Amino acid sequence: MTIFIYAALIFLIIRFSVTVFNFLSNPKLPRTIKHYQEKVSILIPARNEAENILQLLQSIKEQDYINYEVIVLDDGSSDNTFELVTQFSEKNTQFKIFKGLELQEGWLGKNYACHQLSEMATGKFLLFVDADEVIKRGLINSLIFRVERNGLSLLSIFTNQIMISYGEKLTVPLMHFILLNLLPLRLVRFSKNPAFSAASGQCMFFDAENYHKNHWHKRVKNRVVEDVEIMKLVKQAEYKTEALLANSLIYCRMYKNLAESIDGFSKNLLAGFGNNIIILLLYQLLVVSWPILLFVNYDVHLLVLPLTLIVLSRMMISFLSGQNVLLNLVLHPVQMLLFLFISVKSISNHLQKKGTWKGRSIKTI
Repeated sequence: MTIFIYAALIFLIIRFSVTVFNFLSNPKLPRTIKHYQEKVSILIPARNEAENILQLLQSIKEQDYINYEVIVLDDGSSDNTFELVTQFSEKNTQFKIFKGLELQEGWLGKNYACHQLSEMATGKFLLFVDADEVIKRGLINSLIFRVERNGLSLLSIFTNQIMISYGEKLTVPLMHFILLNLLPLRLVRFSKNPAFSAASGQCMFFDAENYHKNHWHKRVKNRVVEDVEIMKLVKQAEYKTEALLANSLIYCRMYKNLAESIDGFSKNLLAGFGNNIIILLLYQLLVVSWPILLFVNYDVHLLVLPLTLIVLSRMMISFLSGQNVLLNLVLHPVQMLLFLFISVKSISNHLQKKGTWKGRSIKTI
């Protein structure tokens, strides 16, 4: 027992060191005052997004970039997504919507939708965003500035998260917690090793010439965590990449309640760990389970250091991701227990081959 506790404490110190590195290196998308003229294709896959999509379209219309086109692909919606976007497009000529083709064998829905969108795009840059997002003034200029300055083929942005219900506040912060507690984000750019890969499908910004040459979504057509897989492929091809935090330039409300959050995260959590059940369980053992053992075998001398490191880590991560620091500290124990539950559910879905999302089955690869 003592050996395990000390091993977990060492792992905590390593994760704390990663968090400190991320905090000090401040990996946020820099804002720029420079304005660009190149055409940008904003590409939006949409399936049953009537509740969200007009807010995104209006935010695009109100942003400060001029030379853009917006293409929405209605991916078999059963609600009135197509009608709403059609009405919006009739009043705003830079916006268009098309009906997606029937999902082909061997593809996952979003990947196929993005592939179809890329074939219709005419811009020098391709910006893939989800329908449940809102962009702010300065985003597109800042993306172009970063890509051109560093010669990037792909820049991915981890969006600021909008959380309203307590179900969201208990789960959504886990995304940034895992990311900034495990990966030195700057190494996505500075290391050529594909192991240092991170990306968010909520905001993927490509050099269009490079994308059309490589057909990135087609190459990951059956991958659940397609964003990270694309990042790995781009790095393996020795193109330059980067992943950064949004710096309040783009927001997303991923889920509306606890049930949606659990279903959404369990869909791809195990895939994010390479579908390796042992690695995910070991991570849970070292991150979630050992504090319980520590409290059961109460030793005040062993409690002080880990509690201090956990508190400081949550403060730094919350600050970087634009989240409520105090709330995340208070909710941390419950968040970790829910993280454990989501992990078990994700493993169960994988073993039973019963994962679904938006009415479609998901087969992890």
